[in-house]
Amino acid sequence: MSSKEYQFDYLVFIGRFQPLHSGHLAVFKQALDIAENVIVVVGSANQPRTPKDPWTYGERYEMILQSLKAEGLFDADRVHFTCIRDQIYNDQNWAASVQEVVTSAKRGWHDIDRIGIIGHNKDESSYYLKMFPQWKLVEHENLDILNATDIRRLYFEGFNSRYLKAAVPEPVFKYLEWFKVNKPEYKMLVREFDFINKYKKGWEVAPYPVTIMTGDALVVQSGHLLLVQRRSSPGEGLCALPGGHIDPNETVEECAIRELREETKLKVPAPVLRGSIKASKLFDSPKRSLKGRVITTAYLIELPPGPLPAVKGSSDAKKARWVPINEIRSDEMFEDHFDIIRYFNIGNKN
Repeated sequence: MSSKEYQFDYLVFIGRFQPLHSGHLAVFKQALDIAENVIVVVGSANQPRTPKDPWTYGERYEMILQSLKAEGLFDADRVHFTCIRDQIYNDQNWAASVQEVVTSAKRGWHDIDRIGIIGHNKDESSYYLKMFPQWKLVEHENLDILNATDIRRLYFEGFNSRYLKAAVPEPVFKYLEWFKVNKPEYKMLVREFDFINKYKKGWEVAPYPVTIMTGDALVVQSGHLLLVQRRSSPGEGLCALPGGHIDPNETVEECAIRELREETKLKVPAPVLRGSIKASKLFDSPKRSLKGRVITTAYLIELPPGPLPAVKGSSDAKKARWVPINEIRSDEMFEDHFDIIRYFNIGNKN
Protein backbone atom coordinates (compact mmCIF):
# COMPACT_ATOMS: atom_id res chain seq x y z
CA MET A 1 0.00 0.00 0.00
CA SER A 2 1.10 3.56 -0.65
CA SER A 3 2.38 5.71 2.24
CA LYS A 4 0.40 8.68 0.89
CA GLU A 5 -2.19 10.19 3.23
CA TYR A 6 -5.63 9.97 1.66
CA GLN A 7 -8.80 11.84 2.56
CA PHE A 8 -10.83 8.62 2.33
CA ASP A 9 -10.18 4.96 2.96
CA TYR A 10 -12.89 4.06 0.43
CA LEU A 11 -14.69 6.07 -2.21
CA VAL A 12 -17.74 4.59 -3.94
CA PHE A 13 -18.29 5.33 -7.64
CA ILE A 14 -21.66 4.18 -8.99
CA GLY A 15 -22.37 4.27 -12.72
CA ARG A 16 -23.86 2.45 -15.68
CA PHE A 17 -20.85 3.27 -17.91
CA GLN A 18 -22.85 2.66 -21.12
CA PRO A 19 -20.18 3.21 -22.32
CA LEU A 20 -17.32 4.54 -20.21
CA HIS A 21 -16.42 8.01 -21.51
CA SER A 22 -13.72 10.57 -20.78
CA GLY A 23 -15.88 12.26 -18.15
CA HIS A 24 -16.03 9.00 -16.20
CA LEU A 25 -12.27 8.67 -16.55
CA ALA A 26 -11.81 12.12 -15.02
CA VAL A 27 -13.88 11.00 -12.03
CA PHE A 28 -11.66 7.94 -11.64
CA LYS A 29 -8.59 10.17 -11.61
CA GLN A 30 -10.04 12.41 -8.91
CA ALA A 31 -11.24 9.43 -6.86
CA LEU A 32 -7.86 7.69 -6.91
CA ASP A 33 -6.17 10.94 -5.93
CA ILE A 34 -8.17 11.37 -2.73
CA ALA A 35 -9.04 7.79 -1.74
CA GLU A 36 -6.87 4.81 -0.95
CA ASN A 37 -9.49 2.49 -2.44
CA VAL A 38 -12.19 3.02 -5.06
CA ILE A 39 -15.19 0.69 -5.16
CA VAL A 40 -16.69 0.70 -8.65
CA VAL A 41 -20.37 -0.27 -8.55
CA VAL A 42 -21.51 -1.01 -12.10
CA GLY A 43 -25.28 -0.65 -12.33
CA SER A 44 -27.86 -2.14 -14.69
CA ALA A 45 -26.25 -5.58 -14.47
CA ASN A 46 -27.96 -8.83 -15.48
CA GLN A 47 -30.27 -7.12 -17.95
CA PRO A 48 -30.96 -7.81 -21.62
CA ARG A 49 -29.27 -5.66 -24.24
CA THR A 50 -31.24 -2.55 -25.21
CA PRO A 51 -30.29 0.71 -26.94
CA LYS A 52 -30.13 2.23 -23.45
CA ASP A 53 -28.03 -0.61 -21.99
CA PRO A 54 -26.18 -2.16 -24.94
CA TRP A 55 -23.29 -3.79 -23.08
CA THR A 56 -23.17 -6.48 -20.42
CA TYR A 57 -21.46 -6.05 -17.09
CA GLY A 58 -18.55 -8.18 -18.29
CA GLU A 59 -18.06 -6.02 -21.37
CA ARG A 60 -18.24 -2.79 -19.38
CA TYR A 61 -15.85 -4.18 -16.77
CA GLU A 62 -13.33 -4.93 -19.50
CA MET A 63 -13.71 -1.47 -21.07
CA ILE A 64 -13.16 0.21 -17.70
CA LEU A 65 -10.25 -2.06 -16.79
CA GLN A 66 -8.40 -1.55 -20.08
CA SER A 67 -8.99 2.21 -19.97
CA LEU A 68 -7.62 2.49 -16.44
CA LYS A 69 -4.59 0.41 -17.42
CA ALA A 70 -3.97 2.60 -20.49
CA GLU A 71 -3.92 5.68 -18.23
CA GLY A 72 -1.69 4.02 -15.63
CA LEU A 73 -4.50 4.24 -13.08
CA PHE A 74 -5.25 0.60 -12.38
CA ASP A 75 -4.01 -0.98 -9.18
CA ALA A 76 -5.63 -4.28 -8.24
CA ASP A 77 -5.09 -3.49 -4.56
CA ARG A 78 -6.96 -0.17 -4.82
CA VAL A 79 -9.67 -0.55 -7.48
CA HIS A 80 -12.46 -2.98 -6.63
CA PHE A 81 -15.27 -3.91 -9.04
CA THR A 82 -18.76 -5.10 -8.26
CA CYS A 83 -22.17 -4.91 -9.93
CA ILE A 84 -25.84 -4.62 -9.06
CA ARG A 85 -29.16 -5.04 -10.84
CA ASP A 86 -31.63 -2.18 -11.24
CA GLN A 87 -34.76 -2.29 -9.07
CA ILE A 88 -36.97 0.46 -10.43
CA TYR A 89 -39.87 -0.18 -8.04
CA ASN A 90 -37.89 -0.54 -4.83
CA ASP A 91 -35.27 2.13 -4.17
CA GLN A 92 -34.70 0.90 -0.63
CA ASN A 93 -33.81 -2.61 -1.80
CA TRP A 94 -31.53 -1.10 -4.44
CA ALA A 95 -29.79 1.04 -1.81
CA ALA A 96 -29.45 -2.00 0.44
CA SER A 97 -27.84 -3.90 -2.46
CA VAL A 98 -25.30 -1.10 -2.89
CA GLN A 99 -24.56 -1.09 0.83
CA GLU A 100 -24.14 -4.86 0.76
CA VAL A 101 -21.67 -4.92 -2.14
CA VAL A 102 -19.71 -2.03 -0.63
CA THR A 103 -19.49 -3.84 2.70
CA SER A 104 -18.30 -6.98 0.91
CA ALA A 105 -15.62 -5.04 -0.97
CA LYS A 106 -14.21 -3.37 2.13
CA ARG A 107 -11.35 -4.95 4.02
CA GLY A 108 -11.69 -4.70 7.78
CA TRP A 109 -13.39 -1.99 9.83
CA HIS A 110 -13.32 1.69 8.85
CA ASP A 111 -14.70 4.87 10.42
CA ILE A 112 -17.82 5.96 8.55
CA ASP A 113 -16.33 9.40 7.93
CA ARG A 114 -13.50 7.73 6.01
CA ILE A 115 -15.95 6.37 3.41
CA GLY A 116 -17.36 8.61 0.68
CA ILE A 117 -19.30 8.54 -2.58
CA ILE A 118 -18.28 10.45 -5.69
CA GLY A 119 -20.46 11.70 -8.52
CA HIS A 120 -22.19 14.72 -10.01
CA ASN A 121 -25.75 15.97 -9.50
CA LYS A 122 -26.37 16.58 -13.20
CA ASP A 123 -30.10 15.76 -13.44
CA GLU A 124 -32.86 13.54 -12.05
CA SER A 125 -30.80 10.45 -12.89
CA SER A 126 -28.33 11.42 -10.15
CA TYR A 127 -30.88 11.28 -7.32
CA TYR A 128 -29.22 8.11 -6.03
CA LEU A 129 -26.37 10.20 -4.61
CA LYS A 130 -28.77 11.40 -1.89
CA MET A 131 -29.64 7.85 -0.84
CA PHE A 132 -26.43 7.33 1.11
CA PRO A 133 -26.29 10.08 3.76
CA GLN A 134 -23.84 8.00 5.80
CA TRP A 135 -21.16 8.61 3.16
CA LYS A 136 -19.69 12.03 2.49
CA LEU A 137 -20.50 13.23 -1.04
CA VAL A 138 -17.62 14.31 -3.25
CA GLU A 139 -19.04 16.26 -6.18
CA HIS A 140 -17.16 16.13 -9.45
CA GLU A 141 -17.32 19.06 -11.83
CA ASN A 142 -19.84 18.81 -14.63
CA LEU A 143 -18.51 17.93 -18.06
CA ASP A 144 -21.42 19.19 -20.16
CA ILE A 145 -19.88 18.19 -23.47
CA LEU A 146 -19.96 14.50 -22.56
CA ASN A 147 -23.18 12.53 -22.45
CA ALA A 148 -23.43 8.75 -22.76
CA THR A 149 -26.89 9.09 -24.33
CA ASP A 150 -25.44 11.16 -27.19
CA ILE A 151 -22.56 8.71 -27.59
CA ARG A 152 -24.98 5.80 -27.95
CA ARG A 153 -27.17 7.74 -30.37
CA LEU A 154 -24.24 8.53 -32.65
CA TYR A 155 -23.03 4.95 -32.38
CA PHE A 156 -26.35 3.52 -33.55
CA GLU A 157 -26.95 6.22 -36.16
CA GLY A 158 -23.73 5.45 -37.99
CA PHE A 159 -20.75 5.95 -35.76
CA ASN A 160 -19.35 9.50 -35.82
CA SER A 161 -15.73 8.48 -35.35
CA ARG A 162 -14.35 11.98 -34.84
CA TYR A 163 -16.67 12.76 -31.94
CA LEU A 164 -16.41 9.32 -30.38
CA LYS A 165 -12.61 9.31 -30.46
CA ALA A 166 -12.66 12.54 -28.48
CA ALA A 167 -15.41 11.40 -26.13
CA VAL A 168 -14.22 7.96 -25.02
CA PRO A 169 -10.87 6.46 -23.99
CA GLU A 170 -8.99 4.70 -26.78
CA PRO A 171 -9.61 1.15 -25.45
CA VAL A 172 -13.35 1.89 -25.40
CA PHE A 173 -13.28 3.27 -28.94
CA LYS A 174 -11.47 0.16 -30.18
CA TYR A 175 -13.96 -2.10 -28.46
CA LEU A 176 -16.93 -0.22 -29.93
CA GLU A 177 -15.45 -0.63 -33.40
CA TRP A 178 -14.85 -4.32 -32.81
CA PHE A 179 -18.36 -4.81 -31.39
CA LYS A 180 -19.93 -3.15 -34.42
CA VAL A 181 -18.15 -5.44 -36.89
CA ASN A 182 -18.02 -8.72 -34.98
CA LYS A 183 -21.12 -8.97 -32.79
CA PRO A 184 -24.51 -9.72 -34.40
CA GLU A 185 -26.07 -8.00 -31.41
CA TYR A 186 -25.06 -4.65 -32.92
CA LYS A 187 -27.52 -5.02 -35.81
CA MET A 188 -30.24 -6.09 -33.39
CA LEU A 189 -29.60 -2.99 -31.27
CA VAL A 190 -29.75 -0.76 -34.35
CA ARG A 191 -33.11 -2.30 -35.28
CA GLU A 192 -34.39 -1.63 -31.78
CA PHE A 193 -33.00 1.92 -31.84
CA ASP A 194 -34.64 2.67 -35.20
CA PHE A 195 -37.97 1.15 -34.15
CA ILE A 196 -38.14 3.21 -30.95
CA ASN A 197 -37.31 6.44 -32.80
CA LYS A 198 -39.96 5.76 -35.47
CA TYR A 199 -42.50 4.85 -32.80
CA LYS A 200 -41.91 8.11 -30.93
CA LYS A 201 -41.96 10.10 -34.16
CA GLY A 202 -45.39 8.71 -34.95
CA TRP A 203 -46.76 10.43 -31.86
CA GLU A 204 -45.14 13.81 -32.49
CA VAL A 205 -48.29 15.14 -34.17
CA ALA A 206 -50.33 14.59 -31.00
CA PRO A 207 -51.33 17.91 -29.37
CA TYR A 208 -50.14 16.70 -25.96
CA PRO A 209 -47.74 14.09 -24.53
CA VAL A 210 -49.16 10.63 -25.09
CA THR A 211 -49.64 8.13 -22.27
CA ILE A 212 -50.28 4.52 -23.27
CA MET A 213 -52.22 2.13 -21.04
CA THR A 214 -51.67 -1.62 -21.09
CA GLY A 215 -52.63 -4.70 -19.10
CA ASP A 216 -50.40 -7.70 -18.25
CA ALA A 217 -51.10 -11.11 -16.74
CA LEU A 218 -48.95 -13.17 -14.38
CA VAL A 219 -50.43 -16.67 -14.53
CA VAL A 220 -48.91 -19.12 -12.06
CA GLN A 221 -49.66 -22.80 -11.62
CA SER A 222 -47.79 -25.63 -9.93
CA GLY A 223 -44.52 -23.74 -9.58
CA HIS A 224 -44.57 -22.37 -13.14
CA LEU A 225 -45.17 -18.94 -14.67
CA LEU A 226 -46.70 -18.50 -18.12
CA LEU A 227 -44.41 -16.41 -20.36
CA VAL A 228 -44.31 -15.53 -24.04
CA GLN A 229 -41.39 -14.86 -26.36
CA ARG A 230 -41.74 -11.57 -28.21
CA ARG A 231 -42.03 -11.87 -31.97
CA SER A 232 -40.67 -8.45 -32.99
CA SER A 233 -39.23 -5.14 -31.80
CA PRO A 234 -39.04 -3.83 -29.23
CA GLY A 235 -37.57 -6.72 -27.28
CA GLU A 236 -37.52 -9.21 -30.13
CA GLY A 237 -36.77 -12.67 -28.76
CA LEU A 238 -37.08 -11.68 -25.10
CA CYS A 239 -39.41 -13.31 -22.61
CA ALA A 240 -42.38 -11.25 -21.47
CA LEU A 241 -45.60 -11.39 -19.55
CA PRO A 242 -48.64 -11.86 -21.78
CA GLY A 243 -50.32 -8.51 -22.24
CA GLY A 244 -50.85 -5.54 -24.49
CA HIS A 245 -52.65 -2.30 -25.28
CA ILE A 246 -56.10 -1.56 -23.94
CA ASP A 247 -58.97 -1.26 -26.40
CA PRO A 248 -61.33 1.74 -26.12
CA ASN A 249 -64.28 -0.40 -25.04
CA GLU A 250 -62.71 -2.49 -22.27
CA THR A 251 -61.37 -2.22 -18.74
CA VAL A 252 -57.70 -2.85 -18.02
CA GLU A 253 -58.60 -6.16 -16.38
CA GLU A 254 -60.52 -7.22 -19.47
CA CYS A 255 -57.54 -6.14 -21.59
CA ALA A 256 -55.11 -8.28 -19.59
CA ILE A 257 -57.31 -11.38 -19.86
CA ARG A 258 -58.04 -10.85 -23.56
CA GLU A 259 -54.35 -10.37 -24.39
CA LEU A 260 -53.45 -13.40 -22.27
CA ARG A 261 -55.83 -15.64 -24.19
CA GLU A 262 -54.89 -14.18 -27.59
CA GLU A 263 -51.13 -14.49 -27.12
CA THR A 264 -51.00 -17.90 -25.42
CA LYS A 265 -54.18 -19.66 -26.65
CA LEU A 266 -54.77 -20.60 -23.01
CA LYS A 267 -58.06 -22.51 -22.98
CA VAL A 268 -59.06 -21.56 -19.45
CA PRO A 269 -62.38 -19.67 -19.72
CA ALA A 270 -62.25 -15.92 -19.12
CA PRO A 271 -64.64 -16.10 -16.09
CA VAL A 272 -62.35 -18.68 -14.45
CA LEU A 273 -59.30 -16.49 -15.08
CA ARG A 274 -61.12 -13.48 -13.69
CA GLY A 275 -62.13 -15.42 -10.59
CA SER A 276 -58.53 -16.57 -10.09
CA ILE A 277 -57.10 -13.04 -9.80
CA LYS A 278 -55.38 -12.81 -6.41
CA ALA A 279 -53.79 -9.36 -6.67
CA SER A 280 -53.19 -6.47 -9.02
CA LYS A 281 -50.82 -3.51 -9.14
CA LEU A 282 -50.30 -0.46 -11.33
CA PHE A 283 -46.72 -0.01 -12.57
CA ASP A 284 -46.03 3.51 -13.79
CA SER A 285 -42.31 4.25 -13.60
CA PRO A 286 -41.50 6.84 -16.29
CA LYS A 287 -38.42 4.72 -17.04
CA ARG A 288 -40.21 1.42 -17.58
CA SER A 289 -40.36 1.60 -21.40
CA LEU A 290 -38.02 3.06 -24.00
CA LYS A 291 -41.07 3.72 -26.20
CA GLY A 292 -42.22 6.53 -23.93
CA ARG A 293 -44.86 6.89 -21.23
CA VAL A 294 -46.38 3.43 -20.89
CA ILE A 295 -48.39 2.56 -17.78
CA THR A 296 -49.50 -0.98 -17.09
CA THR A 297 -51.60 -2.81 -14.55
CA ALA A 298 -50.49 -6.36 -13.83
CA TYR A 299 -52.83 -9.08 -12.55
CA LEU A 300 -51.65 -12.08 -10.56
CA ILE A 301 -53.72 -15.10 -11.59
CA GLU A 302 -53.24 -18.28 -9.55
CA LEU A 303 -54.60 -21.47 -11.11
CA PRO A 304 -55.12 -24.54 -8.89
CA PRO A 305 -52.38 -27.21 -8.81
CA GLY A 306 -52.53 -29.78 -11.55
CA PRO A 307 -51.35 -30.54 -15.08
CA LEU A 308 -50.26 -27.42 -16.94
CA PRO A 309 -52.77 -26.36 -19.63
CA ALA A 310 -51.53 -26.45 -23.22
CA VAL A 311 -50.38 -23.09 -24.59
CA LYS A 312 -49.21 -21.85 -27.98
CA GLY A 313 -47.70 -18.55 -29.06
CA SER A 314 -49.96 -16.38 -31.20
CA SER A 315 -50.49 -12.74 -32.20
CA ASP A 316 -47.50 -10.72 -30.92
CA ALA A 317 -46.03 -13.81 -29.23
CA LYS A 318 -43.66 -16.05 -31.15
CA LYS A 319 -43.87 -18.72 -28.47
CA ALA A 320 -45.68 -19.34 -25.20
CA ARG A 321 -44.51 -21.70 -22.49
CA TRP A 322 -44.74 -22.52 -18.83
CA VAL A 323 -41.41 -21.66 -17.19
CA PRO A 324 -40.32 -23.18 -13.87
CA ILE A 325 -40.23 -20.25 -11.46
CA ASN A 326 -36.62 -20.90 -10.45
CA GLU A 327 -35.50 -20.59 -14.09
CA ILE A 328 -36.78 -17.04 -14.67
CA ARG A 329 -33.79 -14.83 -15.53
CA SER A 330 -33.64 -11.04 -15.39
CA ASP A 331 -31.33 -10.84 -18.42
CA GLU A 332 -33.95 -12.57 -20.58
CA MET A 333 -36.97 -10.47 -19.57
CA PHE A 334 -38.49 -7.57 -21.50
CA GLU A 335 -38.51 -4.04 -20.04
CA ASP A 336 -39.54 -4.09 -16.35
CA HIS A 337 -41.32 -7.44 -16.43
CA PHE A 338 -38.78 -9.07 -14.14
CA ASP A 339 -39.35 -6.30 -11.58
CA ILE A 340 -43.10 -6.83 -11.87
CA ILE A 341 -42.61 -10.55 -11.24
CA ARG A 342 -40.45 -9.80 -8.23
CA TYR A 343 -43.03 -7.37 -6.85
CA PHE A 344 -45.42 -10.31 -6.51
CA ASN A 345 -42.63 -12.34 -4.85
CA ILE A 346 -42.38 -14.81 -7.70
CA GLY A 347 -39.02 -16.37 -8.58
CA ASN A 348 -35.47 -15.67 -7.54
CA LYS A 349 -33.64 -12.34 -7.29
CA ASN A 350 -31.21 -12.81 -10.19
